[in-house]
Amino acid sequence: MAAQKPIVKYLSVPVAMRDGVRLSANVFLASERGRVPAILVRTPYGKGADIRPDHLAFVEHGYAVVVQDVRGRYESEGAFQPLTQEVHDGDDTLNWIARQPWSDGKIGMMGGSYVGIVQWKAALANNPHLKAIFPVVSGYDDYRDRYYSAGGAFKLGNRLEWMSENLRAPGYQRDFGQFVLHLPVRSADVAALGWTSPMYREVMEHPAFDAFWRAISTKEQLDKVRVPVFSVGGWYDNFVQSDLEAFAALRQRSGVNRVLVGPWAHNMSAPFENVSFGPDASVPVRALQMEWFDQWLMGKDSPLLSRPPVKIFVMGSNAWREMPSWPPMEAHRKVLYLEGAGKANSLAGDGGLGDKPARKAAADQFVFDPYAPVPTRGGAVCCNPKVFPWGPMDQRAVEQRKDVLVYTTKPLKHDLEAIGSVQAVLYIASSARDTDFTAKLVDVFPDGAARNLTDGILRLRYRNSLEKPELATPGEIYRVTVDAGVTGNVFLKGHRIRLEISSSNFPRFDRNANTGSAVEQAGKLVKASQTVYHDSAHPSCLVLMVMP
Repeated sequence: MAAQKPIVKYLSVPVAMRDGVRLSANVFLASERGRVPAILVRTPYGKGADIRPDHLAFVEHGYAVVVQDVRGRYESEGAFQPLTQEVHDGDDTLNWIARQPWSDGKIGMMGGSYVGIVQWKAALANNPHLKAIFPVVSGYDDYRDRYYSAGGAFKLGNRLEWMSENLRAPGYQRDFGQFVLHLPVRSADVAALGWTSPMYREVMEHPAFDAFWRAISTKEQLDKVRVPVFSVGGWYDNFVQSDLEAFAALRQRSGVNRVLVGPWAHNMSAPFENVSFGPDASVPVRALQMEWFDQWLMGKDSPLLSRPPVKIFVMGSNAWREMPSWPPMEAHRKVLYLEGAGKANSLAGDGGLGDKPARKAAADQFVFDPYAPVPTRGGAVCCNPKVFPWGPMDQRAVEQRKDVLVYTTKPLKHDLEAIGSVQAVLYIASSARDTDFTAKLVDVFPDGAARNLTDGILRLRYRNSLEKPELATPGEIYRVTVDAGVTGNVFLKGHRIRLEISSSNFPRFDRNANTGSAVEQAGKLVKASQTVYHDSAHPSCLVLMVMP
């Protein structure tokens, strides 16, 4: 076994930004070197006092590795303002690296979650030294990914848990189960952190997708991203839909971009309790990163570029599938219409899903009490599974509730492979001027186990647009679409496809006050009477994208 080559370490190096603030970075280099390409890792989680094993592999391979505390975190100066600081700070750091005597001016960036988000931000600056990025579980839009949902509800549990883990006052302790219940939501930062967060308050001031969000959105400025992007996501991660959308948009301009999605939650590695996706469920991400950067920073032709650009893990069959595009070109719409009673005698599963709308007028009703919301059970939540459990879980306990409507197909006679978007198109009415409707796609096993695949929510005021909220007229019937995310799953022969409809999924999303006033300012919540119509005149349905 060859002896490990010694490396040179420069620790806590000050890097000046354009406004004079100095950010602290660790630099790691091979001792035998000329000018070399660099890998930049910018993190809010602490750069540490020595090199990590996964970074060491890059140094031994011939790269310099720079690990930097972002502004306002750990040893870096300044105030932590994550919504606005990362474009310029990333750009300035890239220029600093390029000026160093050990740098050949070619730089790549890697890392996951926030450490992936900063890569997208740096790419917006179109810095000539940035040659490629490798963001993992990161998404590309602040509004729809980190703070709000595609349907306009606030990602309460995700945000407060992350803030509590990373930003709370020293010595301050508060239970997750308590601070997510805090009202009004706009001051829940104090309950979670012990102090008032200007960042959180600013987010609360902008519940709609307005000019504030548009100005900082990578999605809205994607034409500025010119570097090759290899993104990695997980079916049970908060950012997966965004990861795939970003790839699809970039792919229209350049054929070099890549995307990989596996059966993972936000941490990419830990196995799920009571659920296994088989021995092939993991991939050597570090080896892929090495190939990617060798291609763009060292000029070594990688076999990556000769393979299809989309690689996804299909649950159910537990196999990887490579494809030339996202969404799959051969996928077609499969519409399953709601029929029967979604709830009768409090027994779950009485409602059906069929190929044709029901002829007879039919409607299911329930009462949404935000003081007793439907509890989140797994799914694409973040960021500590010990506090806020994630991933696939049996939903039967949730389905027994009187405020959850359940619609299920008959046992399938053949396998059905669903790859792509999931939507619930519903004809609804409410006693409230504003309320929420949720949708969850479930794979029902022959033994009755009900495994969640993906879910979503629509805040009724955003039924037509995230930009211009419109209150509803109580009792009026509206056709709405609940975006329930994306999935890749084979519903095996003998399994059943299930759709759950309700009005809450808490604390994944905040609770609607049902009053029509600003949800984030509500100190009091009221009940709403909800109706879901499903007949030939109101063909409520589940829409899947299925493979031939």
